[in-house]
Amino acid sequence: MKTTRKINAALGAAVLLSLFICTENVSAQESAAIKNIVIVHGAFADASGWEAVHKILVKDGYHVTLVQNPTSSLAADVEATNFVLDRQEGPVVLVGHSWGGTVITEAGNSDKVKKLVYVAAFIPDAGESTLDLVSKVAAPKGILAPDAKGNVYLEKATFQETFANGQTKEKSDFMYDSQIPLTVKSFTDKITTAAWKSKPVYAVKPSNDETIDMGLEDTMYKRANAKVTHIKGGHTLFMTSPKEIAAVIEEAAKAK
Repeated sequence: MKTTRKINAALGAAVLLSLFICTENVSAQESAAIKNIVIVHGAFADASGWEAVHKILVKDGYHVTLVQNPTSSLAADVEATNFVLDRQEGPVVLVGHSWGGTVITEAGNSDKVKKLVYVAAFIPDAGESTLDLVSKVAAPKGILAPDAKGNVYLEKATFQETFANGQTKEKSDFMYDSQIPLTVKSFTDKITTAAWKSKPVYAVKPSNDETIDMGLEDTMYKRANAKVTHIKGGHTLFMTSPKEIAAVIEEAAKAK
């Protein structure tokens, strides 16, 4: 009888120890900072503009991947983002700029995504398109009518004033010449499930955004219950203020 009690006591102690170790491991994992950052660029540009932010984050110990989304449709861009998310080992902070905000609103439903960061970005709701949001305010300057293939470009005359505000003329001219169009379909595609309703949201608002209406940004950010950081700059402030943008992303990664 005594031997049986000793065995049972030993087994009980082993089980408690095992539970304690498991709990400690889970707690450590939950409290650890997220190390995977995935960035989704906006329309009319590619991911190369994020190079300065990438360098800062990598230097600070983060694993950073930039999505080269085709900006051809919401579904195509979400698929491109999901390809990248599937390759990540561990939790992810998902970042989107401008049109990229619409993309991460859908792609952010991935179980790997734990935080969302919107940089001068659209944040649609379920059943809402980017065009639905833009239609609520005055149309931004410099958007040309769709061409015969349904592609939308920005005009050169106002490109630096609106999209490349804060860039040198030389940089602005290069960005204009290398712009990637957004399709009409992308503008009209609607979100099915808005990830911001179930995940923490961080947002960056420029002081002088001439591409997305700043009042609309306020409305979207408030609706998504975002923690907003105000940074001086224009629509492409991730290029002019990379340290400040990287700091917001790292804040999201470190927050419990």
